[in-house]
Amino acid sequence: MLSARDAIQNLREYHPPLARREGMRLDFNENTVGCSPRVLQRLTQITAEDLARYPERQPVEALAAQYLGLSADQVLLTNGVDEAIHLLCEAYLQPGDEVLIVAPTFSMYEIYAAATGAHVVRVQCDSDFKFPLDKVLDGITTATRLIAIASPNNPTGTVAAREQLLQIANAAPNAALLVDEAYYEFHGESVIQDIGSTQNLFVARTFSKAYGLAGLRIGLLCGPTAQMPSVRRISSPYNVNGVALLVLPAALEDRACLTDYASEITEGRERLAGELRALGIQYWPSHANFLLLKIGARHREFVAAMRQRGILVRDRSADPGCDGCVRITIGIRAQTDQLIAALHEVCAELNLRRSVTA
Repeated sequence: MLSARDAIQNLREYHPPLARREGMRLDFNENTVGCSPRVLQRLTQITAEDLARYPERQPVEALAAQYLGLSADQVLLTNGVDEAIHLLCEAYLQPGDEVLIVAPTFSMYEIYAAATGAHVVRVQCDSDFKFPLDKVLDGITTATRLIAIASPNNPTGTVAAREQLLQIANAAPNAALLVDEAYYEFHGESVIQDIGSTQNLFVARTFSKAYGLAGLRIGLLCGPTAQMPSVRRISSPYNVNGVALLVLPAALEDRACLTDYASEITEGRERLAGELRALGIQYWPSHANFLLLKIGARHREFVAAMRQRGILVRDRSADPGCDGCVRITIGIRAQTDQLIAALHEVCAELNLRRSVTA
């Protein structure tokens, strides 16, 4: 009887809670107001013939590379960061290889790695969620072939410093180091400029977060010129849909829209942090467009009470080291006003006030 590989049959499935998302979307770290008006205008100009053609990725890829200050042979447009992760796993992993991830983090690193038959090694953050450099270095072995690090990390918002990331790359020359910078626009620090001088460094970016294009599924993977041909070899030439390719130039052109949105979100992040301190709710400092809160035993009630007030937030209690935690995406000022008002109501209703511990 036909059956899938053992690695696939034993694979943990990931089912994001996307059903019944009615209300203010503060649960998936999306752009809370939508994409640039220039993107919407470009969408209205798409013709039937545009949709009838197979998508041509290379011209837009060259434009994205120029935008990033890289050469075209260092950049591959992908079907979101998810595909970038998948391609690296397929390019560099074999059964029995080891993959290092820093937990808690984005679930797809482990899923795509395990699907190849590789062994996933979790390095657990300490209780403060600071990047555990020494633990990562200690976890590198001769079998390590991929190290995946999100910076800023999801769901914690914490970062790994450039010097730490380069130290890891140098300590594991036979492993691909993926630095996932999905939340770069809210942090502003990157290792993308080090790709040319670090032979095993890859950087992923997405247009799903700050750019507001999550529905179009487009991201990119950057890597050394000598390594990218291997990754391209297993990528479909039609991996990015034609609509995404047609509107991405408009998104890249509107830097003012991106800058204004990111600025408003980082302002809201600090404002929400101040309210949490005043309420005595523990949280962890974040460099992304969200904050992780320690609600405790009543985390499910908290999520439900916020939903009743029309605000969707994400329960992250099942993540390693995140028991009782809830993640809240930051919106624009008016949304933050509404969030803070609801937060005060729910904290009073559930009696969540306590002494500050973060």
